[in-house]
Amino acid sequence: MRITDLSQPIRTGMQVYPGDPEVTVTTVATVARDGYQVASLHAGSHTGTHLDAPLHSILGGESVDGIDLGRLVGPARIVHCGSPAAHEVLGWESVADQLHDLDGIAMVLFRTGWSEHFGSPRYLEHPVLAVGVAEALLAAGITVVGVDTLNPDSTLRNDGVLPFHTVFLGAGGVIVENLANLGAVTWDRPLVSVLPLALAGADGAPVRAVAMEPDAA
Repeated sequence: MRITDLSQPIRTGMQVYPGDPEVTVTTVATVARDGYQVASLHAGSHTGTHLDAPLHSILGGESVDGIDLGRLVGPARIVHCGSPAAHEVLGWESVADQLHDLDGIAMVLFRTGWSEHFGSPRYLEHPVLAVGVAEALLAAGITVVGVDTLNPDSTLRNDGVLPFHTVFLGAGGVIVENLANLGAVTWDRPLVSVLPLALAGADGAPVRAVAMEPDAA
């Protein structure tokens, strides 16, 4: 089985959403000194490649440990968005031709190529998904969406309003952010897993996102 990692590595000082806790990974025990190695990890619940549970922006919404794990592993459709400009709004009409016949598809992942800017100021200027995309996907029965950006909504121009989050999480959907390497998935209907850490009562959690291609033999 071919497996492609779709996750951003978690490391000290990595880029986070503005205002989120900074990430530090510190070695606190070593084999040479203590006979074993252990690290201390300090990070927010939305560190790196992570899942937004409904609780993230919906009062009383489901927490990450309450999400049915069966929703988070399954065939995916990767939507190739070309080379969008900074802050460009991607409407339904620009992606609809890739979203026909979603029967049996568990999740839809949007590839903008913006993951190449991860760690730089430009990463914050990512394109966004119009709220109409959220509405159309929900109408088609899709409740798991992923993006290779920091946010399906605008990060720098949101004025405290996150319309995609509000609609999609408000309907019980989940959002996976900061995906990477989507361009390396070159086969149809990849089997994708976006299982989060089981953080009890949390609004989100890091995931080790992977795309798998079963051995044809």
